[in-house]
Amino acid sequence: MQQSQSGAVTNPSLSEDTGVIHLENVECSYPGSDRPSITGFNLLVRPGEFVSILGRSGAGKTTALRVVAGFEQVSDGYVRVGGQLVGSSFMHVPPDQRRTGLVFQDYALFPHLTVAKNVEFGLKDLPKEERANRVIPVLKLVGMSGYEDRYVHELSGGQQQRVAIARALAPDPVALLLDEPFSNLDRQLRSALRRDIKQIVAETGATTLLVTHDREEALATSDRIAVMGEQKIEQIGTPEDVYQNPVSAEVARMIGSCELIPGIYRGGVVVTEAGVFPTRVTNGTSLSDGRQVLALMRASELEIEPAGDETQRTATVELKEFEGEFSEYSVKLDSGTVIRVRKRVANGMEIGDRVRVLPRDDAAVIVFPA
Repeated sequence: MQQSQSGAVTNPSLSEDTGVIHLENVECSYPGSDRPSITGFNLLVRPGEFVSILGRSGAGKTTALRVVAGFEQVSDGYVRVGGQLVGSSFMHVPPDQRRTGLVFQDYALFPHLTVAKNVEFGLKDLPKEERANRVIPVLKLVGMSGYEDRYVHELSGGQQQRVAIARALAPDPVALLLDEPFSNLDRQLRSALRRDIKQIVAETGATTLLVTHDREEALATSDRIAVMGEQKIEQIGTPEDVYQNPVSAEVARMIGSCELIPGIYRGGVVVTEAGVFPTRVTNGTSLSDGRQVLALMRASELEIEPAGDETQRTATVELKEFEGEFSEYSVKLDSGTVIRVRKRVANGMEIGDRVRVLPRDDAAVIVFPA
């Protein structure tokens, strides 16, 4: 082991190829279940990288985190942490020997201990003087200097989470694991804390794996996002790439607010009840004329204008919500389907008006095979 300038402990044997966290074709089932929680699960987290697993409840994202931490045994595949094999069908290294730091969504702090003693909890094997030397700088790092003698009930939710992060970082883990760490906080505090965590991780160089169902958290914090489908990762990439080029309708729904409406693909355009739109496909998909597709409709990528003649495909403004910098319109198609459109300038359009939907700046709409 060697220490970086940031203070993080690094392993010179690790590389981008081996990764700090590596799950290879992993399968894990819970007792009594007739199907695995995750199967064929593959993930490589490189040294110093911040990766989020984004998925709906029940998709298996928390199971994947528990597999890395060592709380769940795998029935197939291989789990490596810090370059070492720690889990497979024939071996299982317990959690306390994996050198991972875990931050729970409910903080899991000890109410009868002070802040300092909570942070020291994972340092029991170290001499007393060295424990104190670890506690002071790590509390400073998370912005909790001066709170050493406070008790948990004297802290706000955000402060408790900072202490939990300090406790996880104090033993110099090879990886930091975050299990929905912002879910118990209000929206404003959540935004502030995630920015702070991103800065803390950058300063320490800690390799970090976050699981969340909140796409805003994943987009704002991650170097890469792994979007969970059913039991496995559907797509992984930078936030920008996954958002702009989702490989499936399920990924598109997870990564951003949208509607998917049916249409027919014909010669580079999609014909839908909302109108005719230029198209593009992702993931190397090829489409033949006449193919039924789903067209991805995002509020930020659409425009509306007053309807012209009756030959145009039109819709009705059902709801208008002023959001400050823009207004968001809910537009009902004649079939009853509602799509949303954001406009900076309202142009006097009101509820009940007939409007025409079109792509903003003639941008192509992503389509997926139906």
